[in-house]
Amino acid sequence: MTVEFSVDVELDATRLRCPMPLLKLKQQLNRMSVGQCIRVRATDKGSVRDFAAFLGQVGHRMLEQAEISDEFVFIIQKES
Repeated sequence: MTVEFSVDVELDATRLRCPMPLLKLKQQLNRMSVGQCIRVRATDKGSVRDFAAFLGQVGHRMLEQAEISDEFVFIIQKES
């Protein structure tokens, strides 16, 4: 069963290497309102670890994480 989320912002971080996907995510989250969701597409495997650590520190919610072909897709909700 797939859950559909309403995504407010799309961030294409494909072909960016660490730490750029995380920096781009942080910048975009700073522009968003609480409750909004962002879908991030990345190809850097380090993004999985980096995003999990960052979200654990700041309290935003990882709603979904998937690996599709060579891309990692994240849906994140801004909490604070």
